[in-house]
Amino acid sequence: MRKPYLILGLLLVVLMAAVRIQDPFPTQGMRAFYFDMLQRVAPRDYADLPVRVVDIDDASLAAVGQWPWPRTKLAELVRKLNDYGTAAIAFDVMFPEPDRYSPARLLADPSLAAIMSKSSDTATLGNLDNDRAFAETIQGSNVILGVAATLAKGPQKAYDKAGFVEIGESPSEGLATAQWLTPIVPVLRAAATGIGDINVSPGGESNIVRTVPLAWRTSSGLLPSLSLEALRVALGQTTMIVSGSPDLEGVTEALQVGGYTIPTTADGQIWVRFRHDDPELYVSARDVLFGTQTPALRDKLQGNIVLIGTSAAGLLDIRTTPLGENVPGVSIHAQIIEQVLLNQYLYRTDFISGMELLAFVIMGIVVSIVMSRFGAATSVSAGAVTAAALLAGSVYLFVQQGILFDVTFPLVGGAVNFGCLVAFQFIVLDREKRVIQRSFAHYVSPTVLKELEESGYDLELGGEIRHLTIMFSDIRNFTHLSETMSPSELVTLLNDLFSRLTNAILAEQGTIDKFIGDAIMAFWNAPVELQNHERHACLAVLGMRKALALYNEKLTRDGKSPIRIGIGCASGIACVGNIGSSDRFNYSVIGDTVNVASRIESSCKAVGYDIVLLRSTALAAPDLATLPAGLIEVKGKTDRLVIDVLVGDAATAQSEAFVNLRQAHGKLIDALAKGNLRAAKGKLVKNCLEFAETVDPGLVGFYARILERPEDFSLPASA
Repeated sequence: MRKPYLILGLLLVVLMAAVRIQDPFPTQGMRAFYFDMLQRVAPRDYADLPVRVVDIDDASLAAVGQWPWPRTKLAELVRKLNDYGTAAIAFDVMFPEPDRYSPARLLADPSLAAIMSKSSDTATLGNLDNDRAFAETIQGSNVILGVAATLAKGPQKAYDKAGFVEIGESPSEGLATAQWLTPIVPVLRAAATGIGDINVSPGGESNIVRTVPLAWRTSSGLLPSLSLEALRVALGQTTMIVSGSPDLEGVTEALQVGGYTIPTTADGQIWVRFRHDDPELYVSARDVLFGTQTPALRDKLQGNIVLIGTSAAGLLDIRTTPLGENVPGVSIHAQIIEQVLLNQYLYRTDFISGMELLAFVIMGIVVSIVMSRFGAATSVSAGAVTAAALLAGSVYLFVQQGILFDVTFPLVGGAVNFGCLVAFQFIVLDREKRVIQRSFAHYVSPTVLKELEESGYDLELGGEIRHLTIMFSDIRNFTHLSETMSPSELVTLLNDLFSRLTNAILAEQGTIDKFIGDAIMAFWNAPVELQNHERHACLAVLGMRKALALYNEKLTRDGKSPIRIGIGCASGIACVGNIGSSDRFNYSVIGDTVNVASRIESSCKAVGYDIVLLRSTALAAPDLATLPAGLIEVKGKTDRLVIDVLVGDAATAQSEAFVNLRQAHGKLIDALAKGNLRAAKGKLVKNCLEFAETVDPGLVGFYARILERPEDFSLPASA
């Protein structure tokens, strides 16, 4: 048995290695989760660095007013920060439109201009522009304004505040791409010292910020991130360097600004080494605007890079970090600047990824060899020792070197390898034992047999989305019927009736979902796909009508009152599958279409007919005899639903009487839609009743109800 074990183990190693090379989403998710755990185990310590966040917090909003603030208030904030001697001021805020509070813009409103025309100060007010005032304040003040990559069409050319030099084989070709950028008011764009992108993530399946692009590629140039641009302005630099591979095109290795070299991923992103959020980072905008200059506040701001952002929950700029904290987006920009100043980076290269794959291969081979020679128990011990060594090495590399070495795939892959080998052992070596155990089924109870046999069917929950036709039927006046019978008589009647109705459903390949008291729920097109399932459902309910008629003849012969039922059908998207608990479940259907079908069945009484269809169901069976029945309201839906009544099969639809009825019915509906009730209640309805008695006497009640609900025909009946 040793050779088969080793061969199978090596084949599994090759297969799993191929999976790792493809790197599907599950392996990416495991890796990201593990890297998050490393950051939680050893987060970066807070250091008092020349970086601060001026926070537009809830207290600031309460003091100044709702966001956005007038640009004059932001100008005041910049002046106050300049008074403190800040090195640079970066706004994690966008300025895509002119200030709506500007007097000049307000006077552009004709209604307000008419009121202000009586004022002698109108001309003066008309010249006041908050954006111009803000621009004059930030001119020459080392202020950086924010833009964002967007899917909406915007400016195509880059904001050329910062210069870029590329070293290597076109490294910028691999940077994150910003097809469109949010605009900046021109006067502000001209006055700003720098412009940076405020996005902290290029997108993806996770909402956790792990990496942030340091530069973006636009259609006509490069755009730095807000953090990188703030650092450039604070250092007094004009140019940044994008370094790439000398051999591979479109691969970024680092960005340089001043004396700082920042390692990046191949697409120019920085792995953020997070620390826990610390209140020392923040200064409330309210304290800057309305507080007095204290030594403590000056120490926090003087000579520092200041980023202006918000922690107010209502402004929706809260991000999740790998540490599990929800922090203001602006604080992530601050943390990036901090780790640049500290020269504390996280590294993950293709070489590291290759070493991870090698670690898995070694672990898989070790497990296979030990399993083939010494068995499962020894293999578990060897695997555990190898796994512990890998885990300890990974943690050490992260803490001491900032290297992100993923052990999840080596560990999970090794476990899969071991599990498959154990399963192989179970199948090959224990086959005879399991055959003997199964043979005891004739001699022991199911409980004992279950204990003897560990294998069995795994019951799984789950469902799939399908287009179904769903039917509900319900007995009319069931309460009165139940009061006239004993419980045993009632059960006998229901069983007899349901058997007949069920046969009609099964004859058209329907699936019985459940019996609900006096009601039946069924559906078509699951579990087996059924072409023209809407038509099959319609034929089934017509069969139910015939079965009920025959049953009522029997009841009449027995001296009992006949039974009436209402039937409603709707077609649409629903979820069908095994639904319930892990111990007990049913093959059933759920979804909005179920609710619609139930409501349509409930409308039979108001409509005055026994079979009512959703219009889409009727349209899918155009050869059957249907008539428009107007609109009904469904709880939870804004729009009313268009319904039809199902009169008969294809033969009925082709009969002369029904053709005449359909024409007369169309004229009646047209009159109701136009509000011509007099014509509707006169000759038109009489014509319909004349033909209806020939087609189906049950339509008499239908036309009586039509005249009671003219508002349901006020709109043209459309699918």
